[in-house]
Amino acid sequence: MQTYLTIAQMVLSVALVLVLLLQVRGGGLGGIFGQPDTVYRTRRGVEKTFFQMTIVLVVLFITISLLILGLS
Repeated sequence: MQTYLTIAQMVLSVALVLVLLLQVRGGGLGGIFGQPDTVYRTRRGVEKTFFQMTIVLVVLFITISLLILGLS
């Protein structure tokens, strides 16, 4: 069973890295043209989905890590 959990942990870690890399960073080119960076905005669409997926993947990763720790 520990082998399956280790494989699941590896798959989750790759998925987590991919989701983190796909998230939008900063304000883009808006700062060049005078758009303030301190404007409050909400996450919508794909950006919100990636944010929620990140939270779910982190919780699953920590849970599986604790299970592996408990079984060893």
